[in-house]
Amino acid sequence: MKNVALSRLLLVTAMTESCWLNTLRARRAIAVVRTADVALCCQQARAAARGGLRLLEIAWTGAETAESIACLRAELPDCIVGTGTIMTTAQLDAAISAGAEFAFAPHADPDMIAAALAAEIPIVPGALTPTEIVAAWQAGASCVKVFPVQAVGGSQYVSSLQGPLGYIPLIPTGGITLDNARAFLAAGAIAIGLSGQLFSPAAVAARDWDAIATRAAALQHNLRPWLA
Repeated sequence: MKNVALSRLLLVTAMTESCWLNTLRARRAIAVVRTADVALCCQQARAAARGGLRLLEIAWTGAETAESIACLRAELPDCIVGTGTIMTTAQLDAAISAGAEFAFAPHADPDMIAAALAAEIPIVPGALTPTEIVAAWQAGASCVKVFPVQAVGGSQYVSSLQGPLGYIPLIPTGGITLDNARAFLAAGAIAIGLSGQLFSPAAVAARDWDAIATRAAALQHNLRPWLA
């Protein structure tokens, strides 16, 4: 019976990851919202969605993030809402309970990866070197977050990884801009994550949601050749 249960879990997880990877290939860009203010978080996410972005990562800051995730799941049914900057399995469990549909972490924790697999949601742990990337993939990651990518060569670094590691889906973050986003996809990344470039401090401070929606739409336009 244990073997049957394990086989069932692996099958369901494989199907979940297949849908997740197809979604990444279709959408390519993930909007990363970072704030502990629930109202502000939801406003930023709505603006990104209005600009055409459908993958929303809400950086974990505490219990308020769970409230933001639940709110956005209800308000934006056309979007896929996940969480990021997850550091512990307790945070992961709380995010999943709130409705998070995927999870990003800045590091690769085998226990956290196993917990996400058991919950049947895609997890994208962070790694930088080839050894770290392969270890995260072998632990069960759906993709690997290459972070901080700009500090080690940007899109050229992603391109250099494709020869030996082209079978591992990579999502670079850290230094992605509207101008260089295309270069990362051309280098082989399955998707990219952006935060400050979408949600500029000036626009957020001014509550200029139109400006954020416009930047999101511009990003979508720039990535059009890679969108399904």
